[in-house]
Amino acid sequence: MVLLLSGFALILYFALWEKWEERQTATIESVRYDAFGVTMPSGYAIHGIDVSSYQGVIHWPSVKKMISGDLRMGFVFMKATEGLNDTDKRFHTNWEKAKAAGMIRGAYHFFLATKSGKQQALQFIKQVELKKGDLPPVIDIEKLYGVKPVLMRQRVKEFLETIEAYYRVRPIIYTYADFYERHLGDDFKKYPLWVAHYFQPDKPRVQRDWHFWQHSEDGSIDGIRHKVDCNVFNGDSVKFKQLLMH
Repeated sequence: MVLLLSGFALILYFALWEKWEERQTATIESVRYDAFGVTMPSGYAIHGIDVSSYQGVIHWPSVKKMISGDLRMGFVFMKATEGLNDTDKRFHTNWEKAKAAGMIRGAYHFFLATKSGKQQALQFIKQVELKKGDLPPVIDIEKLYGVKPVLMRQRVKEFLETIEAYYRVRPIIYTYADFYERHLGDDFKKYPLWVAHYFQPDKPRVQRDWHFWQHSEDGSIDGIRHKVDCNVFNGDSVKFKQLLMH
Protein backbone atom coordinates (compact mmCIF):
# COMPACT_ATOMS: atom_id res chain seq x y z
CA MET A 1 0.00 0.00 0.00
CA VAL A 2 2.85 2.37 0.89
CA LEU A 3 4.56 1.66 -2.44
CA LEU A 4 1.27 2.15 -4.31
CA LEU A 5 0.62 5.49 -2.62
CA SER A 6 4.21 6.57 -3.22
CA GLY A 7 3.89 5.71 -6.91
CA PHE A 8 0.62 7.61 -7.19
CA ALA A 9 2.15 10.64 -5.44
CA LEU A 10 5.10 10.58 -7.85
CA ILE A 11 2.83 10.43 -10.90
CA LEU A 12 0.74 13.29 -9.52
CA TYR A 13 3.86 15.34 -8.84
CA PHE A 14 5.16 15.00 -12.40
CA ALA A 15 1.70 15.74 -13.84
CA LEU A 16 1.42 18.93 -11.79
CA TRP A 17 5.01 19.87 -12.63
CA GLU A 18 4.29 19.48 -16.36
CA LYS A 19 1.21 21.68 -16.10
CA TRP A 20 3.20 24.29 -14.18
CA GLU A 21 5.91 24.23 -16.85
CA GLU A 22 3.32 24.71 -19.60
CA ARG A 23 1.76 27.62 -17.74
CA GLN A 24 5.15 29.23 -17.12
CA THR A 25 6.18 28.79 -20.75
CA ALA A 26 2.98 30.48 -21.94
CA THR A 27 3.64 33.38 -19.57
CA ILE A 28 7.33 33.75 -20.44
CA GLU A 29 6.55 33.73 -24.16
CA SER A 30 4.80 37.08 -23.66
CA VAL A 31 7.90 38.72 -22.11
CA ARG A 32 9.15 41.28 -24.66
CA TYR A 33 11.64 44.15 -24.57
CA ASP A 34 12.21 47.07 -26.92
CA ALA A 35 15.98 46.50 -26.89
CA PHE A 36 18.67 44.48 -25.12
CA GLY A 37 18.84 46.94 -22.23
CA VAL A 38 22.62 47.44 -22.35
CA THR A 39 25.08 49.17 -24.66
CA MET A 40 26.50 46.55 -26.97
CA PRO A 41 30.21 46.83 -27.79
CA SER A 42 30.75 47.90 -31.39
CA GLY A 43 32.82 45.96 -33.87
CA TYR A 44 31.59 42.49 -32.89
CA ALA A 45 29.41 40.42 -35.20
CA ILE A 46 28.51 37.50 -32.92
CA HIS A 47 26.66 38.07 -29.64
CA GLY A 48 25.35 35.64 -27.05
CA ILE A 49 24.14 35.10 -23.49
CA ASP A 50 24.80 32.80 -20.56
CA VAL A 51 22.14 31.44 -18.21
CA SER A 52 21.49 29.20 -15.23
CA SER A 53 18.46 28.19 -13.20
CA TYR A 54 18.44 31.75 -11.83
CA GLN A 55 16.76 32.88 -15.06
CA GLY A 56 13.89 30.45 -14.44
CA VAL A 57 11.80 29.12 -17.31
CA ILE A 58 13.07 30.39 -20.67
CA HIS A 59 11.11 30.55 -23.92
CA TRP A 60 13.94 29.76 -26.31
CA PRO A 61 12.15 30.53 -29.61
CA SER A 62 11.68 34.11 -28.34
CA VAL A 63 15.38 34.35 -27.48
CA LYS A 64 16.33 33.14 -30.94
CA LYS A 65 13.96 35.49 -32.77
CA MET A 66 14.79 38.67 -30.85
CA ILE A 67 16.53 41.31 -32.93
CA SER A 68 17.36 44.92 -32.11
CA GLY A 69 18.80 46.93 -34.96
CA ASP A 70 21.06 44.41 -36.67
CA LEU A 71 21.95 42.52 -33.48
CA ARG A 72 20.67 39.16 -32.29
CA MET A 73 21.81 36.49 -29.86
CA GLY A 74 23.62 33.73 -31.71
CA PHE A 75 24.83 31.47 -28.90
CA VAL A 76 24.22 30.55 -25.27
CA PHE A 77 26.38 29.11 -22.52
CA MET A 78 24.40 27.44 -19.75
CA LYS A 79 25.32 26.17 -16.33
CA ALA A 80 25.42 22.38 -16.22
CA THR A 81 27.13 21.33 -13.00
CA GLU A 82 28.83 22.56 -9.84
CA GLY A 83 31.31 20.87 -7.53
CA LEU A 84 31.12 17.09 -7.13
CA ASN A 85 27.39 16.37 -7.16
CA ASP A 86 25.25 19.34 -8.16
CA THR A 87 23.49 19.61 -11.51
CA ASP A 88 21.69 22.82 -12.40
CA LYS A 89 17.98 22.04 -12.09
CA ARG A 90 17.15 23.61 -15.45
CA PHE A 91 20.17 22.41 -17.39
CA HIS A 92 18.72 19.44 -19.24
CA THR A 93 15.56 21.35 -20.18
CA ASN A 94 17.54 24.36 -21.37
CA TRP A 95 20.02 22.14 -23.20
CA GLU A 96 17.35 20.45 -25.29
CA LYS A 97 15.04 23.42 -25.85
CA ALA A 98 17.82 25.82 -26.83
CA LYS A 99 18.98 23.32 -29.45
CA ALA A 100 15.43 22.83 -30.72
CA ALA A 101 15.09 26.61 -31.12
CA GLY A 102 18.24 26.76 -33.24
CA MET A 103 20.60 28.27 -30.66
CA ILE A 104 24.26 27.29 -30.65
CA ARG A 105 24.78 25.99 -27.13
CA GLY A 106 27.60 25.43 -24.67
CA ALA A 107 27.78 24.06 -21.13
CA TYR A 108 29.87 25.15 -18.17
CA HIS A 109 30.92 23.72 -14.83
CA PHE A 110 31.12 25.99 -11.78
CA PHE A 111 34.42 24.95 -10.23
CA LEU A 112 35.01 24.65 -6.49
CA ALA A 113 38.71 24.97 -5.68
CA THR A 114 38.15 23.00 -2.47
CA LYS A 115 37.30 19.81 -4.38
CA SER A 116 39.12 17.33 -6.63
CA GLY A 117 39.51 18.61 -10.17
CA LYS A 118 39.22 15.14 -11.68
CA GLN A 119 36.06 14.26 -9.76
CA GLN A 120 34.44 17.55 -10.77
CA ALA A 121 35.29 16.79 -14.39
CA LEU A 122 33.64 13.38 -14.08
CA GLN A 123 30.49 15.03 -12.70
CA PHE A 124 30.36 17.29 -15.78
CA ILE A 125 30.99 14.38 -18.14
CA LYS A 126 28.19 12.41 -16.48
CA GLN A 127 25.65 15.13 -17.24
CA VAL A 128 26.78 16.70 -20.52
CA GLU A 129 26.70 15.05 -23.93
CA LEU A 130 28.32 17.34 -26.48
CA LYS A 131 27.42 16.99 -30.14
CA LYS A 132 28.70 18.35 -33.43
CA GLY A 133 28.02 22.08 -33.58
CA ASP A 134 28.12 22.63 -29.80
CA LEU A 135 30.60 24.95 -28.13
CA PRO A 136 33.53 23.37 -26.25
CA PRO A 137 33.08 22.62 -22.53
CA VAL A 138 33.79 25.43 -20.06
CA ILE A 139 35.26 25.62 -16.57
CA ASP A 140 34.00 28.60 -14.55
CA ILE A 141 36.62 29.44 -11.93
CA GLU A 142 36.02 32.59 -9.89
CA LYS A 143 37.14 32.09 -6.27
CA LEU A 144 39.86 30.45 -4.20
CA TYR A 145 37.57 29.57 -1.26
CA GLY A 146 40.61 29.79 1.01
CA VAL A 147 42.64 27.34 -1.09
CA LYS A 148 46.25 28.27 -1.85
CA PRO A 149 46.65 29.38 -5.50
CA VAL A 150 49.17 26.64 -6.29
CA LEU A 151 46.71 23.93 -5.19
CA MET A 152 43.86 25.62 -7.04
CA ARG A 153 45.92 25.61 -10.25
CA GLN A 154 46.74 21.93 -9.78
CA ARG A 155 43.07 21.04 -9.42
CA VAL A 156 42.06 23.21 -12.39
CA LYS A 157 44.68 21.41 -14.51
CA GLU A 158 43.25 18.04 -13.43
CA PHE A 159 39.80 19.18 -14.51
CA LEU A 160 40.98 20.52 -17.87
CA GLU A 161 43.08 17.47 -18.69
CA THR A 162 40.26 15.04 -17.82
CA ILE A 163 37.75 17.02 -19.87
CA GLU A 164 40.09 17.34 -22.87
CA ALA A 165 40.87 13.62 -22.86
CA TYR A 166 37.16 12.73 -22.84
CA TYR A 167 35.71 15.24 -25.32
CA ARG A 168 38.85 15.49 -27.47
CA VAL A 169 38.68 19.27 -27.55
CA ARG A 170 40.48 21.95 -25.57
CA PRO A 171 38.14 23.36 -22.88
CA ILE A 172 37.42 27.07 -22.41
CA ILE A 173 38.32 28.87 -19.18
CA TYR A 174 35.83 31.42 -17.86
CA THR A 175 36.91 33.84 -15.17
CA TYR A 176 37.17 37.50 -14.26
CA ALA A 177 40.02 39.50 -15.78
CA ASP A 178 41.56 40.24 -12.39
CA PHE A 179 41.34 36.61 -11.22
CA TYR A 180 43.03 35.39 -14.39
CA GLU A 181 45.89 37.87 -14.11
CA ARG A 182 46.46 37.20 -10.39
CA HIS A 183 45.97 33.43 -10.13
CA LEU A 184 46.10 31.71 -13.56
CA GLY A 185 48.28 33.64 -16.00
CA ASP A 186 50.87 31.98 -18.23
CA ASP A 187 50.18 28.44 -16.97
CA PHE A 188 46.87 28.42 -18.86
CA LYS A 189 47.61 30.44 -22.01
CA LYS A 190 47.01 27.47 -24.30
CA TYR A 191 43.32 27.35 -23.32
CA PRO A 192 40.68 29.56 -24.95
CA LEU A 193 39.59 32.33 -22.59
CA TRP A 194 36.10 33.63 -21.86
CA VAL A 195 36.70 36.69 -19.73
CA ALA A 196 34.30 38.71 -17.60
CA HIS A 197 35.09 42.40 -17.42
CA TYR A 198 32.40 45.08 -17.12
CA PHE A 199 32.32 48.84 -17.69
CA GLN A 200 34.81 48.64 -20.55
CA PRO A 201 33.58 50.07 -23.88
CA ASP A 202 35.50 48.15 -26.53
CA LYS A 203 37.38 45.15 -25.10
CA PRO A 204 38.25 43.49 -21.77
CA ARG A 205 41.39 44.56 -19.94
CA VAL A 206 43.37 41.33 -19.96
CA GLN A 207 46.94 40.73 -21.12
CA ARG A 208 46.39 37.80 -23.45
CA ASP A 209 44.29 36.66 -26.41
CA TRP A 210 40.65 35.92 -25.62
CA HIS A 211 37.70 34.28 -27.40
CA PHE A 212 34.62 35.47 -25.48
CA TRP A 213 33.95 38.59 -23.44
CA GLN A 214 31.17 38.84 -20.88
CA HIS A 215 30.66 42.60 -20.96
CA SER A 216 27.43 43.02 -18.97
CA GLU A 217 25.18 41.25 -16.48
CA ASP A 218 22.13 43.46 -17.09
CA GLY A 219 20.79 42.33 -20.46
CA SER A 220 17.08 42.17 -21.26
CA ILE A 221 16.21 39.30 -23.59
CA ASP A 222 12.82 38.32 -25.01
CA GLY A 223 11.49 35.17 -23.39
CA ILE A 224 13.51 35.65 -20.17
CA ARG A 225 12.03 37.37 -17.14
CA HIS A 226 15.29 38.08 -15.26
CA LYS A 227 18.43 40.00 -16.21
CA VAL A 228 20.93 38.09 -18.34
CA ASP A 229 24.70 38.17 -18.88
CA CYS A 230 25.66 39.39 -22.36
CA ASN A 231 28.73 38.29 -24.30
CA VAL A 232 30.52 38.80 -27.60
CA PHE A 233 32.78 36.50 -29.61
CA ASN A 234 36.17 37.86 -30.65
CA GLY A 235 36.14 36.97 -34.32
CA ASP A 236 34.06 36.42 -37.44
CA SER A 237 31.69 33.61 -38.39
CA VAL A 238 34.48 31.51 -39.89
CA LYS A 239 36.55 31.64 -36.70
CA PHE A 240 33.45 30.93 -34.63
CA LYS A 241 32.58 27.86 -36.69
CA GLN A 242 36.14 26.55 -36.34
CA LEU A 243 35.76 26.66 -32.55
CA LEU A 244 32.67 24.43 -32.49
CA MET A 245 32.69 20.70 -31.82
CA HIS A 246 33.35 18.66 -34.98
